[in-house]
Amino acid sequence: MQKKLTEDLSTTAVHSRGRAAVAPRTVPALTIVSHPQPQRIGERRLLSEMIAAAGRTASLSRNAPDFSRPGSVLALPLGDPFISRKPVQFEPGARGGVRLLVPEDGTGVRVAGQPVVGCREFSPEELAAGVPLELAERVVLLLHHASSSPESGPGELGMVGQGEGVRRVREDVSRVADLNVPVLIRGETGSGKELVARAIHQHSTRRDGPFISVNLGALSKELVSAELFGARKGAYTGATGDREGFFRAAHGGTLFLDEVGEAPPEVQVALLRVLETGEVFPVGGSAPVRVDVRLITATDANLEERIRQGHFKAPLLHRLAGYEIQVPPLRERREDIGTLFMHFARQELETTGEAQRLTSADPRAEPWLPTSLAMRLVRYAWPGNIRQLRNVARQLVIGSRGLPHLRVDARLEQELDSAAAPIPGQAVSAPAPSSSAEEPDSADDKAARRKPSDVGEQELLEALRASSWDLKAAADRLGIPRSSVYVLIDKSSLIRTARDLSPEEITRCFQECQGDLDQMVRRLEVSKRALQRRVRELGLGGD
Repeated sequence: MQKKLTEDLSTTAVHSRGRAAVAPRTVPALTIVSHPQPQRIGERRLLSEMIAAAGRTASLSRNAPDFSRPGSVLALPLGDPFISRKPVQFEPGARGGVRLLVPEDGTGVRVAGQPVVGCREFSPEELAAGVPLELAERVVLLLHHASSSPESGPGELGMVGQGEGVRRVREDVSRVADLNVPVLIRGETGSGKELVARAIHQHSTRRDGPFISVNLGALSKELVSAELFGARKGAYTGATGDREGFFRAAHGGTLFLDEVGEAPPEVQVALLRVLETGEVFPVGGSAPVRVDVRLITATDANLEERIRQGHFKAPLLHRLAGYEIQVPPLRERREDIGTLFMHFARQELETTGEAQRLTSADPRAEPWLPTSLAMRLVRYAWPGNIRQLRNVARQLVIGSRGLPHLRVDARLEQELDSAAAPIPGQAVSAPAPSSSAEEPDSADDKAARRKPSDVGEQELLEALRASSWDLKAAADRLGIPRSSVYVLIDKSSLIRTARDLSPEEITRCFQECQGDLDQMVRRLEVSKRALQRRVRELGLGGD
């Protein structure tokens, strides 16, 4: 029996009342991270859907398959005219991994900046982390794991993204929102814990009541009890009147306490009493005050470790965690990075009056989100999570005001490169994709007339100079596929690429050549098309 791509994918047996039920399979998927039409960012295609008719392999080209947003009926192919009609293909790898097969004379594919020709295999662990694929320096896709189950559930709940991590959070919110139990939200700093707390409140029976958000780590240790539980006049120096306190301010609604792990010991005791009795004791008061408050807490600390160290009370943790929700860090939901970035960018563009930049319908337009930046975004570790991504989007949009495309400065490039994920995949020997899967293409798709390995560095350099650094013309001159020229340039010690040029060098050359791109190409000796893209990224083109 012919091996299918979905046969190597993991499944989980869930036992209920002695009967085994199979949970939705985890299957490879492709999500658009960058595209010349920005509104398409976030669209997805499951590879299991792609192989339904093809059997063993899944093919990806300019005209197929169709991508769509989860739950949407509108679906379109990538449609970029610079992507070949000759497909790249995906097939099952070892241990549930995936192999990527790229024909020599097809679309140029890069993985984390490295050109791919032939076959590259990605492990299940790399798929779980997400593999960024750059097609023809125009489109960036993320190859990753996704659930095979159809999109269903409570809707977005104010949370952006369609990855498995945020889907689980939405499901947790929908399960607990209408219950009056305390909720403990765990997650790294900047991962969106308060957003989850607000979603719980807004979908609870207390939605018409107040939502009070308090960061315990920001409160003065001397006044934290008074801030939370209230105080009577004269209870402490400076208490010139009664203080209501956050618990009473949240009466009939929800109180959200962030950084609960930072609560002092005396506050922990008081919190435990509130949870057990529904009463607070104002500082300096002689009688308890009844409160009707739902408590939601959040932390980025390991509370169990703090308990072992004697800094946190175990009974309080048991009370706070009536239900726990784990918010994933951004690095574990890379398929949502493009969508989140565009969400924040759109907000900033609306404030600058430039929201129209995200409505391009021209498939030949230069991507507003450059592919080099998109690759950096999905490879970065994001220690500050969504909050940091929002700040980067704001910085880029404001720094690119009045420009047709986002401009990235050298400092930000270095920051994003400093914590980039390792280059995924390993080159393996495999036959080229079957010619039966190929679609007719233009003159670009000619069979190789000689082996690329026969071309020396000096011969390559001379061909590029003779062709004015037009890579297609150089490939024809050498009698090899254009995609092989990319590989030979990448391996060469004599030749630089536009990616190797610093912003300072490009800017200086632009000024000295008075913006003449052909003259810049001759001086810098790099591909004209790639250099033009870098010039536009730096905002030097003026178009």
